[in-house]
Amino acid sequence: MAKKAMIEREVKRAKLVEKYAAKRAELKAIVSDQEKPMEERFRASLKLAKLPRNSSATRLHNRCQLTGRPHAYYRKLKVSRIALRDLASNGQAPGVVKSSW
Repeated sequence: MAKKAMIEREVKRAKLVEKYAAKRAELKAIVSDQEKPMEERFRASLKLAKLPRNSSATRLHNRCQLTGRPHAYYRKLKVSRIALRDLASNGQAPGVVKSSW
C-alpha cells in the first residue's frame, strides 16, 4: 500500500490539471500561433509559466486505484499487476483465468 500522502498528492494534481486545463490550452494556442505578434506570444508564454507546475498534465502519474502502487500499472484496468493477480485469484476480475502449466 502506498503512503496516503502520495495518493493525496496525486489526487490534488489531478484536480489542478482539470481546473487549469482550459486556460493552459488557450495560452498554448496563443504561443504556438505564428500569425500573432511576437510580444503577445511572449506575454502568453510568461502567463503560462506563472501557472502552477502541478497544473500540467505531464506531472500526473498513473497509480493503482486499489493500492496506490505507481509501477506496473495496467491502463485499461487502472490497477497494478499485483492487484490484478489478487482480483483474478479471487475470481473478481471477469474474463481472467489463472493459467498453470
